[in-house]
Amino acid sequence: MVDIATRVWNHKWKIDPIVRSLIDTDFYKLLMCQSIFRNHPETTVTFSLINRTKSVPLAKLIDEGELREQLDHIRSLSLRRGESTWMRGNTFYGKRQMFTPEFMDWFENLRLPAYELERRGDQYELTFEGPWPEVMLWEIPALAVLMELRGRAVLREMRRFELQVLYARAMTKLWEKIERLRVLEGLRIADFGTRRRHSFLWQDWAVQAMTEGLGEAFIGTSNCLIAKNRDLEAIGTNAHELPMVYAALAETDAALARAPYDVLADWHEEHEGNLRIILPDTYGTDGFLENAPDWLAGWTGIRIDSGDPYDGAETAIRWWEDRGEDPRQKLVIFSDGLDAEKIIDLHTRFSGRTRVSFGWGTLLTNDFRGLAPDDALAPFSLVCKAVAANGRPTVKLSDNPRKAMGPKDEIARYKRVFDVGAQEAVEVVV
Repeated sequence: MVDIATRVWNHKWKIDPIVRSLIDTDFYKLLMCQSIFRNHPETTVTFSLINRTKSVPLAKLIDEGELREQLDHIRSLSLRRGESTWMRGNTFYGKRQMFTPEFMDWFENLRLPAYELERRGDQYELTFEGPWPEVMLWEIPALAVLMELRGRAVLREMRRFELQVLYARAMTKLWEKIERLRVLEGLRIADFGTRRRHSFLWQDWAVQAMTEGLGEAFIGTSNCLIAKNRDLEAIGTNAHELPMVYAALAETDAALARAPYDVLADWHEEHEGNLRIILPDTYGTDGFLENAPDWLAGWTGIRIDSGDPYDGAETAIRWWEDRGEDPRQKLVIFSDGLDAEKIIDLHTRFSGRTRVSFGWGTLLTNDFRGLAPDDALAPFSLVCKAVAANGRPTVKLSDNPRKAMGPKDEIARYKRVFDVGAQEAVEVVV
C-alpha cells in the first residue's frame, strides 16, 4: 500500500502524473463512446469546463504552465497492450466481448484531440472541440486534473508531519463511514468518485478500504484502471451527455420531444440486463416517465441523480406499479450528493420495496472537509459538459434548477417542449 503522505512530501507529486492511462476514466464513458462511435461518429461536439463554485479561484490557485503540462501528458497517452487485452477479453456485466473489434481497433490508435485554454479573471476557460467519440473522452481526465492540481496547490504549503496527520485523519474519517455502512443488511455500493477525486492514489486507497471493509457489499468501481488493477467489477451505464447531444441535433420540437427516447432505443439495441438503466432527469423525471414508451418499463432500473432522491424513488416505484411491473424486482441506483448518513437513510427506507444500490462519488474519494486550514481542501462543484453539437447549444434542465445549463431562450424552449413546471431548488453539494 502506498504511503501517500510520504509520496506527497518527497516528490511534491512530480513522479505522479494525474492521469496515467486512457482507461483512468469512468466505465460509462467507454460504453457511451462505443455507442456514439457506432451511431454518431461524425457529429462535432464542444465540451467546456464549468466551475459552479465561483468562490474557488482556480486560475489563482493553479499555475497555467503546470495545467498545460498535465493536459499535454494526457494527449501523449495511448492504450497499452494489457489494457487492450483487458477490454477485449474481460467479462463486463456478464457479457464477454462487450467492446467490438471495430471499436477496439479505433480506440487502440486514439490520441485525445487538442484543447483550448484561456484565463478569464480568476477562472480558466477550458474547451475541447472535435468528433464526438474523441472529444467526449476528455471530460473525466480534465476534471481529475483540475481537482487534483487545486489539491496539490494546498498540499504544497504543508510540512511533512502536517501531511502525515492530514492523511491519517482522512483515512480515519473514511473508515468510520465504512464501519457505519457495514452493518446494513443487503447493501450494494460502488465507487463513482473518479471525476472529483482528491487524487488517483487516494481513490485507489479508498477503493481498497471499501473492498476490505465492506466485502461483498462493495460491488465495484467506475474507474476502469483501478477495476483492472484491483480485479474488481467495472461499474457504469450511461449519462446525461447522450440525451443532451441527441436533443441538440433535433430539427423540430417534435424531434426534440422524442430525443431522450431515441437515445435509449439505440442503447436497447446494444445492451441488456443491468446495463438497461434509465437516467430520466435530463429534462425532468416526471415528464420523461409520463411520456415514456411501454418497452422502457421492462428495463432493469433507474438511476436517480438530481432533485429529492426520496421523491425520485417514490415516483419510480409508482411508475412501475402503474405499468404493471413489480418494483421489488427493479433496481434503483442513487448517485447524487451521497454520504454515509444519506446512504443509510435511503437504504432503510427503500430496501424491500425495490432493489437498492448506490454510486458513491465525491464524498467517498474527496472528503477532506474540515481537515485543512480554512477548509482549503473541501470538494467543490466542477463539471465538464457538452455545450454544443454541430454548432447548436445543448441544454440540461435536471430535476434541480440549480443544475440547469444552456442559453436562457433554449432553456425556456425545452421547458415548454418537455412541459416542465415549477421545480424545487436543492443545494448542489458537489
